[in-house]
Amino acid sequence: MKESRFDELRARAGFVIAPLAFFIVLFAPFDLAPEAHRLAAVIAAVIVLWICECVPLPVTALIGALLCVILRVAPAKEVFGPFGDPLIFLFIGSFILARAIFHHNLDRKFAFGVLSIKWIGGRPNRILFAFGIVTAVASAWLSNTATTAMMFAIGMSIISFLKDQEKETGIKINPNYAVVLMLMTSFAATIGGLMTPIGTPPNVIGLGFMRRLLEVDISFFQWMVFAAPISIVLYLFLYYYFRFLAPTKVKEIPGCADIIKREREKLGGWTRGQKSTVIAFGVTAGIWITSGVIAAIVGNASPIYTSMRASFPEAAAAILGAMLLFILPGNKKGEKAMRWSEAVKIDWGVILLFGGGFALGVLSFNTGLAEDFGRGFTSLIPLTSGTGLLIVSVFVAVLISETTSNTASANMVIPVIIAVAQSNGTDPFIPALGATLGASLGFMLPVSTPCNAIVYGSGHIPLMKMMRYGIVLDIVGAIVIIIGLSILSAII
Repeated sequence: MKESRFDELRARAGFVIAPLAFFIVLFAPFDLAPEAHRLAAVIAAVIVLWICECVPLPVTALIGALLCVILRVAPAKEVFGPFGDPLIFLFIGSFILARAIFHHNLDRKFAFGVLSIKWIGGRPNRILFAFGIVTAVASAWLSNTATTAMMFAIGMSIISFLKDQEKETGIKINPNYAVVLMLMTSFAATIGGLMTPIGTPPNVIGLGFMRRLLEVDISFFQWMVFAAPISIVLYLFLYYYFRFLAPTKVKEIPGCADIIKREREKLGGWTRGQKSTVIAFGVTAGIWITSGVIAAIVGNASPIYTSMRASFPEAAAAILGAMLLFILPGNKKGEKAMRWSEAVKIDWGVILLFGGGFALGVLSFNTGLAEDFGRGFTSLIPLTSGTGLLIVSVFVAVLISETTSNTASANMVIPVIIAVAQSNGTDPFIPALGATLGASLGFMLPVSTPCNAIVYGSGHIPLMKMMRYGIVLDIVGAIVIIIGLSILSAII
């Protein structure tokens, strides 16, 4: 009740604070070019609306773009250009593939397939470990929110079974086990999302800004080379941290393995739709990974690599896989693996949010606002090294992601960090990567991510426990990202 009341007050405040922020910045005596000054006012209002969430986040992104056209910050073609960026089509293609995986129950097939491995059995610690691994791996390829929703249902089934077994056999499990199993559902999804460029929207947003503003093109494989180790280290910490918080004296729970096996058997054998989806996904993932492997073997300057990147960038590979779903057979005669009525259920809001935020970020550079802000920021907080800026970028991104959506956080922080780095004469690449990965964190509050909100609704997680456990993950996550990117910086 307290949280919902706070959200209501926050939303109401946004309708008052956003216009105030707009006019205060608009009429403030800043030494800016007229277009940059008007853009600064628009961004101030958009940031308030994103934080207060008085209107849906995608709508706020569209409001920001619309105001830029109305106030003549730039022509409409330039403002709305980022909505047609190739990365938008990477979103669309990967979202349709993810929708097919969900539609054909491939996610549950994968989850129960792993959980039913004999080595896991009914051992609580191994269940927790495998449960988290499944969540993290699935989240690297699917939406964090969709993965959490799927694993949440499986986790609730396991918790319900454990409670029934406790009544029947008297075997007691640490009461905190239910808490950490639910939190594992959300936290592992967040950690797994770091692993691939499509794992979470901030990754694609960061790639977009680095490609457009820094002319740095990171392939799918190159991303995984540095991000996967960070995810693995974070996940191992998460598992052992949760084992420490909920130690179980029981080695094995009778019947737990059987219930998982039964759930797997209910899914039946492989259908034509599932096989077609695996083929479509395999083609896309194969192109993504093969491109990076070729670069690692023959180098980025090789004609083979440059030719493949030109013909099959990540966006084209995603669209190819998505289109195959409408060609390959589905479960019924004459049916295809994907119907358009199913494909349109993807999260178009994230796509619009990306386009709007990307537009504001690009305009801030085109108008000179980013450069002016960067100079002002470095005069207030002098940063003499790339490492110092990396630390600031990660922790600022984490802090903002706790108060607003990860996608909005990435749109706000990444262009600012790039501007500050350029004004300071520092290479912005590593700090921008730090802001990108940091924006995906946010473990403390139900409002931080939809994943947290889903598991908080289970009733098994007291708010103070989520905050206590989450702040540790925020800090450790930030430190691991900083160390990982510092090593990457030393290598390149």
